[in-house]
Amino acid sequence: MHRCGMLPEQYERLGIGEEVGRKLLAAAVQRGEPDLRSVRGVRRAVLEAVDSATSAAPIRVLRRQAASDGFVKYLFELEGGAQVEAVRIPIPCEAPGADTSAYAGKEKKYIVCVSSQAGCALACAFCATGGLGFSRNLLAHEIVGQVLAVRGEADRPVRGVVFMGMGEPFLNYDQVIAAARILSHPCGGSIDARAITVSTAGIVPAIRRFTAEGHKFRLAVSLTHADPRKRLPLMPIERTHPTSELVAALHDHARARRTRVLVEYVLLGGVNDSPQDAEQLGRLLDPSLVKLDLIDVNGEEGGFRRSSREARSAFLDELARARIPFAIRYSGGQEVAAGCGQLAASDGRQGSRIV
Repeated sequence: MHRCGMLPEQYERLGIGEEVGRKLLAAAVQRGEPDLRSVRGVRRAVLEAVDSATSAAPIRVLRRQAASDGFVKYLFELEGGAQVEAVRIPIPCEAPGADTSAYAGKEKKYIVCVSSQAGCALACAFCATGGLGFSRNLLAHEIVGQVLAVRGEADRPVRGVVFMGMGEPFLNYDQVIAAARILSHPCGGSIDARAITVSTAGIVPAIRRFTAEGHKFRLAVSLTHADPRKRLPLMPIERTHPTSELVAALHDHARARRTRVLVEYVLLGGVNDSPQDAEQLGRLLDPSLVKLDLIDVNGEEGGFRRSSREARSAFLDELARARIPFAIRYSGGQEVAAGCGQLAASDGRQGSRIV
């Protein structure tokens, strides 16, 4: 077991009470201490027992790549040799010419985009990670470790986490939720649960479970096309979890949580950026329950190109007529391939690919 991947109640398995568990979690995650000698109010015999039953080795950083807009991409090596990437995202963005007036007087901070799997089995056509195939799931401490590594080097506080890196979080549900709980725990990462977003390509049973469990973490769902026939070649998960079932689940989640679900839509020039495509979105989605997050396609995966200014403008005009709220996500870190869909660390072995 790894200390930074354990919730207080999990320490009970070692015969340790919740109060002691909170102190140990605070040492392992909140203060990032490699040993337990500084923990006060806990018997030495207990500390020695925990120390012998757990480890505290930090995740190994292989490489850091900084972009001029403040984005930093990290390459990590996991136990067994698998590699994953995470991205440090500055808020507000430091891109030349970026409008930061809305953040005047507000705290500058970082958000960390973390990976939940080494590789990915979903094979989305526009995503470099999907081209790697699936290697393995990450354990909770490996996810938390990404945030701790970034936080340990940061010159401003880490106030948010997005599960939008490598892998499909809801195919590693238990470890992802455990990591999110540790990161949001007052004695752990102390990050507001509402500032933690879990993004899924559309694993409907997991969305239903997520809703039933009542987590405060935010849900984001990747859609990318409103027409199921056209979505299928872009996102093969359509074959297993159809758009109709996915939209019903995200609408139900929004109603249960009384908040909008973030619907991610990667704009692909000439593929899904016409006024007719936007009109289909208007018919498919309840504008009172969603917010559309528009993302320019990044990199060369799949041979796609970005939408033209004229096509984007016509698309947005149709969204406005449909009264669907939207935002355009800035694709940062392009010079180091740190943008959405560009993470492609590989452990050098052939993974499995499910289509």
